[in-house]
Amino acid sequence: MSAFVIDAFEFCRNNGYREGVTPVAEMTRLVADCADNSGEIAWSIQGGSTPQGYPTMTLSVSGPVQLVCQRCLTPFGYRIDSSTQLVLGRDDEEADQIEEILDDESIDVIVGSRECDIRQLLEDEALLALPQAPKHEQCPDTSLLESLKSEKVSPFAGLKNLKSE
Repeated sequence: MSAFVIDAFEFCRNNGYREGVTPVAEMTRLVADCADNSGEIAWSIQGGSTPQGYPTMTLSVSGPVQLVCQRCLTPFGYRIDSSTQLVLGRDDEEADQIEEILDDESIDVIVGSRECDIRQLLEDEALLALPQAPKHEQCPDTSLLESLKSEKVSPFAGLKNLKSE
C-alpha cells in the first residue's frame, strides 16, 4: 500500500498531519492544463473534526505553475495558493445530510474512504485553484496581436471588386 493511501476516517480521528512537495510533472491532470511540467507543489493535509463531531480534513496547496495566456498565447508563471476544508460522510446519503446540517458554502462535503489516495485530493485542489481563463495582467509582447488586428480585412472588401462599373 502506498504511503499516500490513508484511511481518511482514522486520519481525522487521530488528528493526522502530512506535508510534502510534489513535482508538477507527477500530477498528470494538472500538467494537462499547464504550458509545461515545471514547478513543484508544496502541500499539507490536516485531519480533525468539526465542532459538530464530523471528520474533516484541511488541504493546502501552493506553488508555481506555467500556464498559457488566453490573450497572447504565451506561457506565464502563475502561483497556486489554495486551502479548503473537506468534511467526510460515510456514504452519499450521510454526506447530503451533513451538507444540510452545516449549511456552509465554504465547506465541501465528500464521501470518505478507508483507502483514500490523498494525491488525488491534492491534485483536485490544485486544479480548482487555477484560473478559468488564464491571462497576463499585461501581455508582454502584443505586436503579433496588434498586427492581426490591423491586417483584418473587412469581409465585404472582396465584394467591392465584384461590383461592375
